[in-house]
Amino acid sequence: MSSGAIDIDEFENADTDEFEKRNDTERIVLFLNEHDDRAWKAATIAERLGLDTDGASAILSRLKERGLVRHKRPYWAITDDEERLQSAYRLHRHHETADEQYGEESLEDLETEEMEDVQ
Repeated sequence: MSSGAIDIDEFENADTDEFEKRNDTERIVLFLNEHDDRAWKAATIAERLGLDTDGASAILSRLKERGLVRHKRPYWAITDDEERLQSAYRLHRHHETADEQYGEESLEDLETEEMEDVQ
């Protein structure tokens, strides 16, 4: 299945704006997970998803630090640790739900004078 397609059941069950909400990190994880039988170059992932190559590389590096992707230069693949991937997805959805329910918070808005003194 190409990266430009999704399962019809996913399409039918999705909210109208669900696919527009996906950020680049989520799109990369979903792409790699849907194509878990292959490893990809960052430039190819970026091309398939319509992303900047440097941006995709930075995202992949952060995902590697979190143990969500594997890397053997120059290739990237989704982690084979299903439990870790599912936990990260649940945490991601939890944050999205909290943002929707309570609004997003900016770190600058949360800073106090005591935090500034520590820095």
